[in-house]
Amino acid sequence: MNIHEYQAKAILKEFGINVAGGKLAYSSDEALQAAKELKGDKFVIKAQIHAGGRGLGGGVKIAKSLSEVESIAKDMLGMSLITPQTPKNGKVVRKIYIEEALDISKEIYLSLAFDRKEENISIIASKEGGMSIEETAKDHPELIKKVNVDPQIGLRDFHILNLIGFFEFSKELSLKFSEILKKLYQIYISKDANLIEINPLVLTSKDEFYALDAKMSFDDSAVFRHSEILALKDDDEEEPSELEAKKSRLNYVKLEGNVGCIVNGAGLAMATMDIIQNAGGKSANFLDVGGSANPASVAKAFEIILRDKNVKSIFVNIFGGIVRCDRIAGGILEAAKEFELKTPIVIRLQGTNSTEAMDMLKSAELKNLHVVENLLDGARLAVKFANEKDLI
Repeated sequence: MNIHEYQAKAILKEFGINVAGGKLAYSSDEALQAAKELKGDKFVIKAQIHAGGRGLGGGVKIAKSLSEVESIAKDMLGMSLITPQTPKNGKVVRKIYIEEALDISKEIYLSLAFDRKEENISIIASKEGGMSIEETAKDHPELIKKVNVDPQIGLRDFHILNLIGFFEFSKELSLKFSEILKKLYQIYISKDANLIEINPLVLTSKDEFYALDAKMSFDDSAVFRHSEILALKDDDEEEPSELEAKKSRLNYVKLEGNVGCIVNGAGLAMATMDIIQNAGGKSANFLDVGGSANPASVAKAFEIILRDKNVKSIFVNIFGGIVRCDRIAGGILEAAKEFELKTPIVIRLQGTNSTEAMDMLKSAELKNLHVVENLLDGARLAVKFANEKDLI
């Protein structure tokens, strides 16, 4: 689960990390009033969306007067902000954050993220803040330092000293940086975070560290323990179909291909998407019906996928273990009856009650249902149908 910058900064402030004064605004009038209440004669106007790279798309601007604050706010609110991390059509800016401008002498990058390969928490630091960490890693890897922290032992002084040596901080700054790192680690552990990114963490002319930007995401499976985090969820930033799927206990992520996928199990879903790619196609979604699938939830899965105008064919690839294949077949037939399916559907069912399921589908004699036994053949057929539809 992601949260906005202003929400992340409120958490940082709660834990004693410096952030610039700022106020949220939903209109240009509110933005003007916020600027009047803040100190200074220069302000930073920031679009609040769940995506990075906002500055490149025009979502971060500096105002040198109150009139500029009002003007920028009018232009920014309601715009579709396109960044490398948004969908192609961007995200609508519904709120902005008005923040005091700081007198900056140095910018660095600092983040904590879970490294699944190493099974630990990685602290990633860079001497160049305010830039894409991916670009820095590619062009100037010598500017980046990675320190792995074993969660079993936690953050220790030797981890911190490693990073202080990398930055070559003075004794005074080392003490301040050490406190920030300890607080960030405390937030990460206590809030069940997946990512905390401060880009940039700035040093002011008065030798004080401030989190100039903040990005946080949290473990979806752990938010039930954190009502204070769950309360920060912004449904406007979610894909509507993904929210609808969650209510039906479906794991759905919209993608940009033309082959819809209905699969059970995240591993099989990923493998299915890879096979579709290898067959020359591109998946339109990730959809895992899970182990508790029933005819109603399968029919709901079809409803959500068919609403996507990019979908030209659907590949159903189910391995019946906990979920029975005849339940899946029942859901497919229920969907076919309810939605008058015109989209070609390729179906592969293996495992528990697969024979009965195949007999159910074949006896239905529906024109657009195509039953296959081989996974690769199914993927190829689904891609073939999708490409044919695109040519029409």
